Order: sequence, then structure tokens, then C-alpha cells
Amino acid sequence: MSARASRPSKPPRSQRTPRYLRWGAALVVAVLLLRILLEKYTDLLWFQELGFGSVFGRNLLYAALTWLGVFLLVSVPLHFVLRRLFCSGSSEYSTDVLRLYQQRITALKPLIVWGLPALLGVMSAVAGAPQWKTVVLAFAAEPFGSADPVFGHDASFYVMVLPALSFVAGLLLSVTTTALAAVLVFNYLYGFIAFRPQRMFVARRAKIQVTVAAAAVLAMAAVRFWLARYRMMTEPNGSWAGALYTDVNARIPTMGILAAACLVVAALFVVAVRTNRWKLPVVGIASLLVTGLLAGIAFPWGVQRFVVTPSAQSKESEFIKHNIEGTRAAYGLDKIQVKQYDATTKASASALSQDAASLDNVRLLDPSVVSNAFAQLQQYRPYYQFPEQLNVDRYTLDGKVQDTVIAVRELNVDGSPDSWFNRHLVYTHGYGVVAAYGSKVASDGKPDFMQSGIPTSGQLGKDGDYEPRVYFGQKSPDYSIVGAPEGQAPQEIDRPQNTDTSSEESKTSFKGNGGPRLDNPVARLAYALKFGSANILLSNGVHPESQILYNRDPRQRVAEAAPYLTVDDNAYPAVVDGRIKWIVDAYTVSDKYPYSTPTELNSATSDAATAEGSRSAQPVKRANYMRNSVKATVDAYDGSVSLYAWDEDPVLKAWEKLYPGTVKPRSEMSGELLSHVRYPQDQFKVQREMLGRYHVTDAARLFTSDDAWVVPNDPTSSTRQQQPPYYMSLRLPGEDKAAFSLTSPFISNNVKNGQQRDVMYGFLSANGDAGSQKGRVADGYGKLTLLELPRDTVVPGPGQAQTKFTSDPTVGKELNLLRSGASEVISGNLLSLPAGDGILYVQPVYVQAKSGIKMPTLRRVLVNFGDQVGFANTLDEALDQVFEGYAAKQSQPAEDTKPGGEKSSSKPAQSTEVRQALKRASDAMKKGQEALAKGDFAGYGQAQDELKKALQQALDAEDRQAQSGQGSGGADSGKK
Repeated sequence: MSARASRPSKPPRSQRTPRYLRWGAALVVAVLLLRILLEKYTDLLWFQELGFGSVFGRNLLYAALTWLGVFLLVSVPLHFVLRRLFCSGSSEYSTDVLRLYQQRITALKPLIVWGLPALLGVMSAVAGAPQWKTVVLAFAAEPFGSADPVFGHDASFYVMVLPALSFVAGLLLSVTTTALAAVLVFNYLYGFIAFRPQRMFVARRAKIQVTVAAAAVLAMAAVRFWLARYRMMTEPNGSWAGALYTDVNARIPTMGILAAACLVVAALFVVAVRTNRWKLPVVGIASLLVTGLLAGIAFPWGVQRFVVTPSAQSKESEFIKHNIEGTRAAYGLDKIQVKQYDATTKASASALSQDAASLDNVRLLDPSVVSNAFAQLQQYRPYYQFPEQLNVDRYTLDGKVQDTVIAVRELNVDGSPDSWFNRHLVYTHGYGVVAAYGSKVASDGKPDFMQSGIPTSGQLGKDGDYEPRVYFGQKSPDYSIVGAPEGQAPQEIDRPQNTDTSSEESKTSFKGNGGPRLDNPVARLAYALKFGSANILLSNGVHPESQILYNRDPRQRVAEAAPYLTVDDNAYPAVVDGRIKWIVDAYTVSDKYPYSTPTELNSATSDAATAEGSRSAQPVKRANYMRNSVKATVDAYDGSVSLYAWDEDPVLKAWEKLYPGTVKPRSEMSGELLSHVRYPQDQFKVQREMLGRYHVTDAARLFTSDDAWVVPNDPTSSTRQQQPPYYMSLRLPGEDKAAFSLTSPFISNNVKNGQQRDVMYGFLSANGDAGSQKGRVADGYGKLTLLELPRDTVVPGPGQAQTKFTSDPTVGKELNLLRSGASEVISGNLLSLPAGDGILYVQPVYVQAKSGIKMPTLRRVLVNFGDQVGFANTLDEALDQVFEGYAAKQSQPAEDTKPGGEKSSSKPAQSTEVRQALKRASDAMKKGQEALAKGDFAGYGQAQDELKKALQQALDAEDRQAQSGQGSGGADSGKK
């Protein structure tokens, strides 16, 4: 027979796949591959422009190596197993049906032997490739220098090595189990395993293959049992984490016994192959099952039920102590300085003599309230915007540190003309920072700006000079195309020539390296596909010199540059070295630290501020170890990212070995940048969450949970969420000077009759002053101080303080006056600070219109200490109402006073004109209530008009009084 005759004949044309379908399928595959390649091409261009091209390459390398490793671990063993399973003959027990199956699988032998392992390998690799960070970290593990109390292994074994070992062991167990299943199926199809009415037939060939596969499965199970012993050190265990009494004395030993038993039974399977004594593995399997039931289940249950439960506190005490130590070390709570603070509730003027540093800089400008005021006074154009939540920082002005509320005037493309050309080529950036004093306001209650205007002017930067253009920010559009040559369209809108709404806009063109260049058709095609816009490819506004800016959120840029970091929820702007820099805190986190209780980052970092939508919350991610290992900056003009190693963290050191040269040493931070570093919010929130339980260091007390604390709900918010921590300059008792700190109070977790007992138990402060000397961080930075208050003195918590404000007759009367008519009252942040040998509460009160233009202005300051309440125009006046004689002790030359805390003059706080207007307002309110009670709606309307007129007269008189230097600038409530 000729070679031509031996070739298989082609199937009939009717059975062939239509050519157009084959070409169509090939075209679809080609388009998908092209799109993937172009997507990777744009990623490469972006990383190269960012200066982190090596990160892109190493991301691909590590993911590819992990993918390849998983593929080979799965496909190669399965290939050899399947190839061995095929045979030329079959058993005499094969039926006609089985022979038909044998013929079919024999015809598909190449597909089964090569294709099936490859398919399973690809599927496993696709599922396992995202674990590349877990795998590569194990090869770069760095020691922590602390060992677990049970096995004595360094914490790095649990954090970096054990997760990779568990991943590989689980993968190999799946492979061996799949191989065993394939052995059983093939031997059945070939008749080497047959079920007959009287007995089951198993050929020697099948026995050998099954026993070898089963031995492999048992060996992998032994590895899994052995590793499970270590995993007990990191897993949650009821109210605690880590191995407890039953684990250490029952489960860990039995896991070792089961691992040994699996190896013994696996050896019996191998012996059976060599000796042909098949009862041995059968007996071994039966013994293993009995051992598993007795040692793995019954024995630990018995220990827990009959040994631990009757004497739980004494039995678990040692292991709860391990949990306390592990948790406090993992979250950085072990370095907290605890001070007993014998807080009093009795106010005296002399008590404030040591608190001038704190009281002079109490932040009365609420960053969550005054965004509308910033917008009304500093927005100027509809294509600008401010965030809902502003930021708090500090600047040294005239030799004095000033708490500052600061925001960036960012671009709002929704306020620009609605066309692709305008939104992506013309309106491309925001302009300037706006900053106001935190402790004082202008005479009319509006923010007192230290940096403002267009063109920008003020005291920030060197002589107020810095690069004001903001191409990269939290509100930047998804992409902009910038950098057109001089004299060619389009030229970008830079800013208004001045603040006049009729003025023309000045033009500019981006000059820097902020994004990939669109200097070739391939790049333009790639980005046209990426952003789904043919205009990028077709527009004559795109030049070879043009750059495309995207991924512009500072947090996103840091997360891309360092994919191993978890980024803080809040990036904040600062004017540093003549540039606007976004400062971003980043963390190394793990959920594998031994004996540390885990928490959900999303839950722990959520509070009233995040619930109201001011910022996004952290992703749902469990962690039991957290370090602020990196401080990052993003330049608002060109988007350049700098990463600085901040904490001596072993996890970061390991990642630095995997991504060499991407993280700079802390010594390269400029002194000006250091002066704006602050203690990170999300880490502080997680720490205070854990401190609610783990301020207790005695195992017996933690077991009974009789001294648990919680963060109080924010009394000024309707969300019933926790009060956010507040940044403020604060001098703690016993400290020499004030420090820029992040603070939070604690109240008892004792709930009675469904209500929280709102009594202050603790006050946590984190020092955020990093100093201003290049390469040297101030010794006090990062110090956590916990003030523990006495239990025998009932110090009101924030909720009680707010209740005292609203229930005070004088305060209530004046607040009702302010609420009447077209105005509404906004309660600002309720600040808690240790002062006057107790806890002082300070709250600004804002007034704004109910409708129309809403611009909150500071009109009053509330103060509470113990049972005393003060309510006045200024902080000093309110303090004088609570601490009688305080104002007299603040003897200073008469000066213009401003609502919010500058020293008040010795002149009367309230003019006759103001008092008369308030009297008319009070009379009008009473008149209106009487008319309403009689059903006289016309009289009620007339009284409301009189009320509005009187209130406006009072406010106008108050402003005139402040401007003329005769008062404090606001209608005073008088002394209590």
C-alpha cells in the first residue's frame, strides 16, 4: 500500500467546519491577543515614564515564574501518570461497552496525554498566578528577631515562608489526588478494576498503580498535617488568636501523629508493591481512619470539654498572655507610654496656667464643615472644585507653628464646556493651594486665609512662591493630553487672569515629564483602545510632543509603584521645596503574625468621616500585622513618585530585595518634607481599635473582658459611626511643649439598658512631629501616649458633653435664635483635650443659609469642663465662663479679636446695638409662638419677618463692632 493510500481520508464537506467560522474564530483570537499586547504596551510606557520600569518588568517576571512553576507542578506529573495508564490490551473482565470506551480513548491518546495535563496546568496556573507575591516573598524572607513561644520559630517563618509552603503543599495534594482519580478511572475502563457479584477484581497492574498514587496522596497529606501545626499559631481562635491550651496540648501533638501515621501508611503501600502483601495498606488505611477519629477529633474534644472548660481562665491564662504580647507587638502597641491622669471635673482659672500651648492653637476650623466656605470664597470658576473633606497640616510662620486647614483647588471637568476636545485637551489641571489658620477666623467668621487667590499669594513656600499647577490630584479626570508645542493648538486653560469673573483665562502648555508620549501611531492606537476613544487617534490636537496623563490619583500612583504596599486612605497636600507634594502613607501588612488577633481594615478604618462619603474606605482585607513602612510623595505637577523607607520593617526589607533601587533611604528626605510628615490616620485607627481590648496586659482581666473600651460615636454626626481621630497641636500633661498630634478618646464598653455608658476612660495621642532636620527624625515622632483616667471620677465622654451643650438653657435659647428664619446651625468637630487637670471639650458652632448659597461661618464657640458650659464668640470668652477669672489672667494689650480664639480685649464683649437687636429677635420669637398657638398665621408670618430683620441687624452690628475694634466680631451670648 502506498503512503498516499495510507493517509486517512478527509471527512465529507458537509461535516467540515465552515471556513468563514474558522477564519472568524482566528480573527477574534488575534484581536484579543492584540488588545492584551497593546494593554501591556501602555502599562510599560506608563511605568517607564514614572521611572519605575523595573517594577513593571519584575511584576511580569514574578507572575510569569509563578505561572510557569504552577503549570509545571501540575502538568508534568499528570502527563507522566496519564502516559503510563494507556496500554495495548485490556482485562478479560472488559465488557463490550468498556471496549468501545477503550477504542475511543485510545484514539484520543495524544489529546489526553498532552492536552489534558496542559489544560489542567493552565487552569491551575491562572488560578495560582495571583499568589506570586506569596511565593516570591518566601525567597527573600528577613528575620524579625522575635520567636513564637511554642515552636521557637522566628516570626518571619509565619509571615513570609509558611504561606508559600502551604500554597505549594495544597497544590501538590490536588495534583496527587487528581492522579489517583485518573488511575482509578483508567483501570476501570480497561477492566483492571471490575466489580462482580461475588467479589471485586483488581489486577496486579492496577494494584501497583493505585498503591503508588495513594502513597503519594498520603505523603502530601502528611505534609499538610505537619504544616497545620504551625498554622494554628496565626489563626483566630474564638475571642483570641493563636494556639490555646487545647491546641498546644492536644491538636498540635495529634497533627504530628496524623502526619506520621500518613507517612507510615504510605510506606505500607510501597511495601505492598514490593512484597505483594496487599492487606497491609488496607489495614493501614483502617488504622489511619481510627487514629483520625480518636486523635484528631475525640481527644481534642475531650481535653476541651473536661479539662479546659471547667477551669478555662487558669488553663488559658498562659496562652492569652501570648496573645496579648503578640497582638501588641504586631500593631506597635507594645511601645505605648501609659500615664495615669487623675482628671478632675472642678474648674478653676489657675488650672489652665500650664495649657497655654494647647489653648493658643486649638483648631476651631472644622475641615469637614468649611469646604463650602472655601468654595464660595476661593473657587472663582465652575471648572475648579474643593474636596468635601479638607486636610489638617501645620506650617511655621514667623517662628510659630500654626495648625492649618489646607486644600488643593482641583479641576472639575464637569464645569468645563462639554466636548471631548475641551475636557481632555484644554481643561487639564487645577491651580494652587488654599490654606487657612486653624485656630482663628476672620472678623465675619469666615476662614482667615494664609494662602489664597489667583494668582496664588500668601505665606506658604519661599516667599509664597511655588509651582501652583495641579495636574495630578484626587479629583483629576481619567486622562488629559497635554504638552502641545508653543503657538500650536490646543493651548491649555491655565487660570483666570485675576479673580474678576469677566476676565479672560491665561493659557499654558505642560512642560515636564508626566506621562507617555503619543509620538507614534502605535502608541496613539493603543491609548485609543485603552480609553475607548477614536479621537486620540484622529484628533489634530494630538501632536508628536503630546503626553497623555492618567492614573493621576496620588494613592493609585503609589500603589502601582509599590504593589506590595497597602496605601493609606488619605493623601494630603503640602507645599514642599517650591512644589505641591501629595504625601501618602503606605503600610506593609500581613495576616500571619503569630499570636496576633486579626482585624478587618475596612471596618477598623471606617468612622463618621468615611461614612459621610468624604473619603473611600480601605478594601476588605484581614490583617494582624501593620507597619507604616513607607512615606511616599507624588508631585502635583508632573506626577513623579518618591518612596522613602520609614520604618525598620523586616517585610519591607524583604520587598526591597525583590525590587532593588525603588525605595530611597529616609536620609534623602528634605527637612521641609520632614516638617510635614504626620502620624498616619489608618494605622492610628487600627491601633485604637485594638487598644480597646489590648490596653489590658493582664491575662485574667482580658479573659473576663471587664475593662473593654470603645471609641465613642461621633455626637455631631447622624451616621452613628465612630468619632474620627483629630489632628491638633497638643501639650500632654508632663510634656515640655506642644506637638502636632493625632488624638482619640475612649469610653467604657459597658452597656446598660441598651445604652452606652458615655464616661471617659482613656485618651490616646500619637506624636506626629517628625522634625525639620534632613536625615534625622525627631525623637518624639510616633510616640503613643495613653492617658488612663480614674474610675472613681465620672469624667463625661463626648456624648455627654454634646448633651450638656444642647440641654443648657442659655445655649439652647441662643441656638434657637440662630436657627430661626433662613439660617441653620452646624455643630463643628467636638475636640477633646487634656487641659485644666481634666478633659476639656471645645466645639465650634457654624451658621449658614438653609437654601441658596451655603457658606458656613464660625459664630460661636462651645466649651465644656465637668458640669460647666461656656458659650461665646471666642474661645477665650467661653473659657472665661467656665474657668472664672481666666480672661483676667490672660492680660494682654488690647487687640482686634476674632471669633475663634485670638486674645480678646478688655472692652465689653457686646455692644448696646447688638444687645438691643437680640432683644428684638427674642421678642419676635415669643410673639410668633403666641400667634401660632392662637392660629393667627398672618401674625406668625409678620413675627417671622421681624425675627429675620432683627437677627440680620444683630449680625450686621456684630460685624461693624469687630471691624471698628470695639468687640470680638460676633454676637456674644454674655456670661453664664
